[in-house]
Amino acid sequence: MTQPAELYQTHRELLARAIEAAAARDYWSAFPESPSKSVYGEDAAPAGERAFTALLGKPFPIEVPGAVGTVSTERSPYGLELGVSYPKADALALIAAARAATPAWRAAGPEGRAGVAAEILRRINAHSFEMAHAVQHTTGQAFVMAFQAGGAHAQDRGLEAVACALAASTRTPATATWAKPQRGADPLHLEKTATVVGRGVSVVIGCTTFPTWNSYPGLFASLVAGNPVIVKPHPGAVLPLAITVRICREVLAEAGLNPDVVTLAAEEPGDGIAATLATHPDVRVVDFTGSSDFGDWLEANARQAVVYTEKSGLNTVIVDSTDDYKGLLRNLAFSLSLYSGQMCTTPQNILVPRDGLDTDAGHRSPDEFGADLAAALDKLLGDPRRAAGTLGAIVNDGVLGRLTEAAAAPGVIHPSTEVADEQYPGAVMRTPLVTRLDAADEKVYTREWFGPVSFLITTDSTEHSLRVFTETVRAHGALSALVHSTSPQVLAAAREAALDAGIHLSENLTGGVFVNQTAAFSDLHGTGANPAATAALTDDWFVTGRFFTLQSRRHIPVPEQS
Repeated sequence: MTQPAELYQTHRELLARAIEAAAARDYWSAFPESPSKSVYGEDAAPAGERAFTALLGKPFPIEVPGAVGTVSTERSPYGLELGVSYPKADALALIAAARAATPAWRAAGPEGRAGVAAEILRRINAHSFEMAHAVQHTTGQAFVMAFQAGGAHAQDRGLEAVACALAASTRTPATATWAKPQRGADPLHLEKTATVVGRGVSVVIGCTTFPTWNSYPGLFASLVAGNPVIVKPHPGAVLPLAITVRICREVLAEAGLNPDVVTLAAEEPGDGIAATLATHPDVRVVDFTGSSDFGDWLEANARQAVVYTEKSGLNTVIVDSTDDYKGLLRNLAFSLSLYSGQMCTTPQNILVPRDGLDTDAGHRSPDEFGADLAAALDKLLGDPRRAAGTLGAIVNDGVLGRLTEAAAAPGVIHPSTEVADEQYPGAVMRTPLVTRLDAADEKVYTREWFGPVSFLITTDSTEHSLRVFTETVRAHGALSALVHSTSPQVLAAAREAALDAGIHLSENLTGGVFVNQTAAFSDLHGTGANPAATAALTDDWFVTGRFFTLQSRRHIPVPEQS
């Protein structure tokens, strides 16, 4: 048995480096993103695939307190028969088990809890290939993206949350000696103890597109803060989080702790266990990624809890001018295509002045810009194999429904077409659809069209584009924004507009960094300053709302004078 304090010593250098990186916000990664044999070993890839295959068509090996039957709810967007079943959760039993596990978890202290969390992440990293297959066949991400976003990048985000929670929860010294001088008398002496206490039971509600990347920050921040965590996966993407919870429980048990510090809440679609858990009096922290409708409901109804939400929004690109037109088109085409636009950061609204834009390739009207963007998409996705690796598969019928609805409207400048995948003939793959609109068509573009649907919107001027951007993001939220301009004045105005709107801004991205990607330990994801999210990954509020620091004090004998 390895005690939590020993795990902290084992991972002390890793945790210190993570805290340093989160403070500096420079480049650092603890977990390699390349699925290379030279990085993970000769047998890692086949062993991971065998481990994944061994899970199919049978009950998943995990214990769940108070389980009431089983559920099997997942369908692979690639057509692979999954057939994995999970114990069906009982909300009250999970909450009771979490409360029972709390005292010993609290006693482990911030360092001990961080040591356990770091060990969990190291174990998850060792299962990266198994996890990549699980993410691929539940979300529709292509394998390399699933390995990176669902594996290494998610693990980095989890470690970032561990580091930030550890730093925040250890700012107050655990013990201190207090001496107050008194005139004509001996000083008063007190010993004071500060204990970090979790807010209460935490519930993490996962999404169907990025089950690990979006869930790990809340999961690991809550754990280090001292909260037991109930993980509630989306019914369409249970397996990645089931693997995660299984590893959590294994590490907890090996450390002599109650494994019910982390439990799995699998359900049938429509059971509504997320709402039941989130509004229970003993649940004090809720993390949610998903639709604005349910996110808004949680914020309004889970009144006893601190609620962290990441919801939908109107991600916007303001195009004014560029000195690298080919780079702009290439970069934007990839941003629209990656994972078929099924990312919370994919651009939806592209604002272009009616008079067009100046470029190093000459002036371009909105019509010409639209045609050039369509050509860039066709060039990027012209090879079926490369297209399949970029697009992945459509995750569910809701995305297809929005795509069909958008395709029926007038103004389409790049129609969505089918792409075949040689390896997975049953996969549903579609290229991005781009439609031309006017700024007056706000009823269309102020609605979120999650998936491969974007709008090229003509405005009266760049100044008008900035007004549209500010107003729509303030009203409806966004998680990403991008401006292209060669004018220092326009860039300055865009920065001010982004501050007014409460959104992170990217400028003139024409190379290998894309607006819909964020790097752990450096980029903040979400802001809390617009309706799309209530906090950023990972800022102080994201971790400090999860714990209290409680103090005790006592008189101690006055030191004898020598």
